[in-house]
Amino acid sequence: MLSGRGRKGRGARKGRAARLLGVRTTWTAVGDGEFFCPGCGGDRNYQRLTGRRRLALVGLPVLPRGETAPVVECAACGHHYGTDVLDHPTTIRFSAMLRDAVHTVALAVLAAGGAGSRTSLDTAASAVRAAGFEDCTADSLSALVDALAADTGRVCGGPGGAGLAIELHEALDPLAPHLAPTGRESVLLQGARIALADGPYTVAEREVLATVGAALTICSDDVTRLLAAARTPS
Repeated sequence: MLSGRGRKGRGARKGRAARLLGVRTTWTAVGDGEFFCPGCGGDRNYQRLTGRRRLALVGLPVLPRGETAPVVECAACGHHYGTDVLDHPTTIRFSAMLRDAVHTVALAVLAAGGAGSRTSLDTAASAVRAAGFEDCTADSLSALVDALAADTGRVCGGPGGAGLAIELHEALDPLAPHLAPTGRESVLLQGARIALADGPYTVAEREVLATVGAALTICSDDVTRLLAAARTPS
């Protein structure tokens, strides 16, 4: 059994060895950009780094020990994160995705039959302005719906057709993973309110809203529940 002095002596030797011999990582920047830093809680600049590990003697690298996984370093807080952090959109990008999604849903619902109603157009324009298109008007939406109706390459088979479904999925699929359940439901309900502005849902409007729900990964039962709730005065 070691005495207290012996344990201290062995601990001191280990400490000296650790200072003499260790593993160091040399980082090399291979890219940069802007990302949402989970540590800072906002948009920041970053560097993408690759690393090489080396056995170091007295602080000097002497033997290679392989490569490390690439990391993302925040320019503000200096923390390192896995590269999957870049999958999260920046605040600016997220706002643009949400704005475009609301705009696309509004156009899709109007194209399904609400474009002839001033009430529907006004409701849609209000939702699109609130999402970020501050200059949106009922007349500009009406003109866009007319253009979509004339563009048979985009709206195949009329309202609710395959072309319109593709438009909705292109706008909503990238957004859905970054929205909380209440956020996904909110986008669907905005479309429902536009559809209901001129009266009960039409068959075409229900088809469009079902497509919106599917693109937002809302199950069909919840879509039915939400559409019924939107119809009930609060």
